[in-house]
Amino acid sequence: METVSENRAFGGTQGVYRHASTSTNCDMTFGLFLPDDAKDGPVPVLWYLSGLTCTHENAMTKAGAQSWCAEQGIAIVFPDTSPRGEGVADDDTYDLGQGAGFYVNATQAPWDAHFRMWDYIADELPALLGEKFNLDMNRQSITGHSMGGHGALTLAMNLPGRFKSVSAFAPISNPTASDWGRKQLSAYLGDDESTWSAHDASLLMREKGFDGPILIDTGTGDTFLDLLKPEALAQAVNERRQQATLRLQPGYDHSYFFVSTFMEDHISFHADALYAE
Repeated sequence: METVSENRAFGGTQGVYRHASTSTNCDMTFGLFLPDDAKDGPVPVLWYLSGLTCTHENAMTKAGAQSWCAEQGIAIVFPDTSPRGEGVADDDTYDLGQGAGFYVNATQAPWDAHFRMWDYIADELPALLGEKFNLDMNRQSITGHSMGGHGALTLAMNLPGRFKSVSAFAPISNPTASDWGRKQLSAYLGDDESTWSAHDASLLMREKGFDGPILIDTGTGDTFLDLLKPEALAQAVNERRQQATLRLQPGYDHSYFFVSTFMEDHISFHADALYAE
């Protein structure tokens, strides 16, 4: 693992690191903020999964998460959204290929050679973090924005017992019924739609739910509401009678102005779960 940069921030360290990934068969870069508490012992971990077109850097520099994580004594990790580099398949459109991994393991050419973001986030990167940093991997929570909100919800429901809590900012909630989903799932997983359901938060909510608290914020001014389909997830939550707080925030859009506005709420929400007895 290579240290790209380390900067003092809010009493802790904001680092950027690069390593050769066996899951994606290319070099991957991630950000990790370690609060000062990590000097004294392992700290809990919050995952932040980013959305379409983003790298590890967007949330790291725009979300304003580090100050609140420092206050709560929580580490926060910012993975990249896809494999990258020479020889990695890509597409001319912004919502497929590099920057648009959708947190799945691709089974279709040309994507299957590198696009195994599920394995990377679920297995490889947690193992690396636990080995290299002073983290308590028994206390993990997860959040994300847009495509990353989709990833956070699907990982949380598919990996029972892994995460103490899950939240999302404007998640893609029903991708099997949205153009932000059907395009990518068919490209990465093929035309057999039965393989898509494991990556749809609304379908997973009906089938499995989540054994813990959920917090979701979506802005009423979000120009992508028809693609996000928050109503589908709300209906599934109600049908399952799942413990969840789903909020529509008046006038807010899809930007990091929205994310940063409610970041303190989300980190406090996760801190309650991570530090619960």
